[in-house]
Amino acid sequence: MLTVHHLNESRSQRVLWLLEELGAPYELRLYRRDAQTRLAPPELKAVHPLGKSPVIMDGDQTIIETGAIIDYILRHQGGGRLVPAMDTPDYDRYVEWLNYGEGSAMLPLMLGMYVGRLKEAGAPLHPRIESESANHLGYIDGALKGRQFFVGDSLTGADIQMSFVAEVARAQKKLAAYPDFDAWLDRMHARPAWKKAIEKGGPYALGT
Repeated sequence: MLTVHHLNESRSQRVLWLLEELGAPYELRLYRRDAQTRLAPPELKAVHPLGKSPVIMDGDQTIIETGAIIDYILRHQGGGRLVPAMDTPDYDRYVEWLNYGEGSAMLPLMLGMYVGRLKEAGAPLHPRIESESANHLGYIDGALKGRQFFVGDSLTGADIQMSFVAEVARAQKKLAAYPDFDAWLDRMHARPAWKKAIEKGGPYALGT
C-alpha cells in the first residue's frame, strides 16, 4: 500500500485528490507547518533529505515531485484511467500540462509570495512578477476557454497537477480576473473526490 506523507496546505493535497479519484488505498501520514514560519516540520527531513512534501513511499520506492508522483500512481494504480491513450495527440498535451504546472506557471506566483514578504524592499520586482503572472494565467485561461478539462472531455492527471496553480492564484486574489480558469477550479472543488481529500488532508486556505 502507498504511504503519502502529507503537509497541510501544500502541493501534496493534489496527491490525496488523485488517490480519492481512483479509489485507491493509501496510508496517510500528516505533518503540520510551523504556525509562525509556515515551514514544514523537521520530521519530514527523516522521510526525504529535502524535507518537502509531497513524498510517497511504495515498498522500497520513495518518490518526490508531484508530476512524478502523479505519473507513478497512474501507471501503477490507474488501470488506464485519467491518462489519454499514448498514441493520441491528447497524450502529448497531457504531458505538456503535467510539466508546465510546476516548470513554468508556478514560478512567478511563488516569487510573488516570497517577494511580497519583503514589503517595500521587494517593490522594484513587483512589476516584472505581476507581468509574468498575468502572462501565464492569461495563457491558461485561454486554453480552458470552451473546455471543461485541460485535456479531452474528462478529468486527467493534468487537471490534478494544474489545480495548485489555480489555488495559489486564488489565494493571491488573482484568479477572478481569469473567468475560465476560475470556473474550472470551482468545478474541481465540486467533485466528491476533491471534497473527500480535503476531509482527510485538512483545511486548504493556502495562507500566503
